[in-house]
Amino acid sequence: MTEIPDTFKAFRIHNDAEGYRSGIEDITIDDLSEGDVVIRGEWSGINYKDALAATGKGKILQKYPLIGGIDVAGSVISSECERFSPGDKVLVTGCNLSEKRDGGYSQYLRLDSNSVIALPAGLSTRDAMGIGTAGFTAAISLFRMEALGQTPQAGPIVITGASGGVGSFAIDILTRVGYDVHAITGKVDQFDYLENLGASQCISRHDLHWGERPLESIRWAGCIDSVGGDMLAGISRVIDLWGNIAVCGMAGGIGLNATNLPLILRGVSLIGISSANTPYDIRTILWDRLANEWRPRHLDTIVNNEVSLQDLGEAFETLMQGNALGRTVVDLS
Repeated sequence: MTEIPDTFKAFRIHNDAEGYRSGIEDITIDDLSEGDVVIRGEWSGINYKDALAATGKGKILQKYPLIGGIDVAGSVISSECERFSPGDKVLVTGCNLSEKRDGGYSQYLRLDSNSVIALPAGLSTRDAMGIGTAGFTAAISLFRMEALGQTPQAGPIVITGASGGVGSFAIDILTRVGYDVHAITGKVDQFDYLENLGASQCISRHDLHWGERPLESIRWAGCIDSVGGDMLAGISRVIDLWGNIAVCGMAGGIGLNATNLPLILRGVSLIGISSANTPYDIRTILWDRLANEWRPRHLDTIVNNEVSLQDLGEAFETLMQGNALGRTVVDLS
């Protein structure tokens, strides 16, 4: 059995009389949230939510101090749950990590077995964290859209925030299974990147004009939207009959200045995507798909940056400034 060192490294977030702050600390196993599965963390990833939490620019954590990072993958050291044995490779995305309990930016973790997924065959722990919450969010979006009848034959799907992690994986996964995908981004210099992932058409968000009417001319059969705000309001007015909009982000704001006419006159469905709270059985199904028929074909292109725990602060600033492209993985060694 692997021995846990007396102290190890973790990226911890505080909010107390000394102010809001985050950084690398030496901690012990007793400092961690309770859990019935102990793992050696191998890889994590960086999500927009992680940057909001670490910088204090978003109200993410519900208690302090906590270790940051909503994703983690690694090897089981010990388990009180019979589903896992020492040496098993496992992963967790969401499930209250870095909200109510310590997150994935730690060399060792105690996890709730109800959140732990066995790593599917064919994925390494680095692959899994390359996909992470971003890829899982794209997958649950498609899963729920198809449950409401979305098909490639219905017409093109538009992806907003296309150059980000969720958008990049959405393009890759949807084109892999036969959808025609259009990409909206504010980064026109990334059109080549998006076309390489499979987008048949790239659109600058600066060139979009939604019109003034509650319903405008139909442009797309569905949408995966990670932007929200005015983008979501505009998209809702141009989706085809019985189309679906998977709402999975708020980079453009949490407000929604829209009417219900697209819903009641065109049958458009707004689907809320809460990837962090996805039921366990659906998590297992989707991670199996992400390792097989939905496995991203351009994973090495999307995962274009690798950092250590010590590099997290700089990586968060890059993301918050809107300068990130694709996905960054975190080496926890």
